[in-house]
Amino acid sequence: MARALSLFRPLFFMPPVGVRRAIVCRMSLDTRAREVFAAAIEAVQPDTVVHQGLQRTGDTLLVNGHSFTLRNNLHLVGFGKAVLGMAAEAERIVGDHLVRGVVSVPHGIQETLQQHGKDQMLLKEGSRIKVMEGAKHNLSDSEAQRAAECIKDLASTLTENDLLLVLISGGGSALLPAPVPPISLQEKQDVTRRLAAAGATIQELNSVRRALSLLKGGGLAHCAHPAQVVSLVLSDVIGDPLDLIASGPTVWTEVCPEEVWSVLGRYGLSTASLPASVKEVLGRSFPRWEPVGDQSDRAARVFNAVIGSNSIALESAGRRARELGFRPVVLSPGVRGDVRSVSRLYGLLAHFACSHKEPPTELPAEILKLGPETGVESWDLCRAMQVLGEGRAEGWGATCLLAGGEPTVQLTGRGCGGRNQELALRVGLELRGMELPPKGPVFLSGGTDGQDGPTEAAGAVTDAGLGEEAQTQGLDAKGFLVNNDSFTFFSRLSGGQRLLLPGLTGTNVMDVHMLLIPPIPVVVSGH
Repeated sequence: MARALSLFRPLFFMPPVGVRRAIVCRMSLDTRAREVFAAAIEAVQPDTVVHQGLQRTGDTLLVNGHSFTLRNNLHLVGFGKAVLGMAAEAERIVGDHLVRGVVSVPHGIQETLQQHGKDQMLLKEGSRIKVMEGAKHNLSDSEAQRAAECIKDLASTLTENDLLLVLISGGGSALLPAPVPPISLQEKQDVTRRLAAAGATIQELNSVRRALSLLKGGGLAHCAHPAQVVSLVLSDVIGDPLDLIASGPTVWTEVCPEEVWSVLGRYGLSTASLPASVKEVLGRSFPRWEPVGDQSDRAARVFNAVIGSNSIALESAGRRARELGFRPVVLSPGVRGDVRSVSRLYGLLAHFACSHKEPPTELPAEILKLGPETGVESWDLCRAMQVLGEGRAEGWGATCLLAGGEPTVQLTGRGCGGRNQELALRVGLELRGMELPPKGPVFLSGGTDGQDGPTEAAGAVTDAGLGEEAQTQGLDAKGFLVNNDSFTFFSRLSGGQRLLLPGLTGTNVMDVHMLLIPPIPVVVSGH
């Protein structure tokens, strides 16, 4: 995805002064990295983005310049990790016109939010919205399927006089499982799990999910027709494509069987290895539903708006980084590809930025070569290297390189971990041989939902000392990587001090990657 290098125009570094500077200097790079990550999450809190995106004037609802009339005709459904907080804020704004609602949210999130004192993200007593928890550890289950059935039933009863407010956030696919009969939930999960384990991208996974689901790919909008549908989306997909976020339940999408078969074949899922029910559904003629009205009428009855994204999180992270004494630079909110390539890219950028002399000419070439593999445009990488090079040559202060996205991990083992922890572990090994903090770089990778894979951690913080630290404690870092066991590794390493443990955050806009570069002493030629 073509993006400008930075959400901030290049600025000369202005260090904090006075008391603030003294406080900042006493904070470790590890602590400052965690502060910046916390700021990223704070900016995309669900109540914040809904309050900004859903405005009310009397009995008129305003969303991105579009107006809708409220006359005690409002129904609400939602699904995703951030939806509970979104629903609470929506009910505060339009609750007097709300007839009923159903939201599908992660298992345990109400208790977790209570424990973290986030009462503003909880529904009030007497709410007309029914909360259904499910999808423990990010995996669809029978509870999530029951919630999806309730959502489908609510939408199916609406008339042309009704308004359906749909709240969608990351994790929505797992929380809205509605397999096309006769496919069972287990069969659908097995197919998507095998694809994910083989390294399929989120785009490829969603194309298959749409074909096997009653509600994804516009299925929910179909059920709600002829009601007016207004969808508020907190994006967790690179580029914010509405048809891919939660597999696009309110976006009319044609399913192409040839495309689905191509994805399955690309990752080794042969026809013989698929359940009979899946082959039956994919062998049916499309479209999936009986037509309801003409195409223009269907489109006019659905309005989708993205109200929060990774870019917003990175922008806030950059502001906090500047407050903490760094010059913020955003590389890209669309980093993707195999975690091994992504870790190599960050390792090379760290070596480039921290070199006390002019880096060898082959280093920039190697960085640029990784662009296509990691989803980062060559122009973005060139700008980043220019900024980092100028900072090194001219003796600027510390730099905070920020990025976002969602790399993939190819599963080769049966350990416990997630892409953020594996990325942090791999980057730590890439940094080996560099100086330790505070003179050397620090890297952080964290999921904004607070849950990296089926673990309690959001990610981890690492530096050049990781390899030696693991070795002295008898931990074989490479062995843990082969087994995809990064959470176990970081849990055992130094008592888990490097783990990022914010708890469930109530939001989700993919991941935040952060490379903190300390001030590099200027080496004058000839001295």
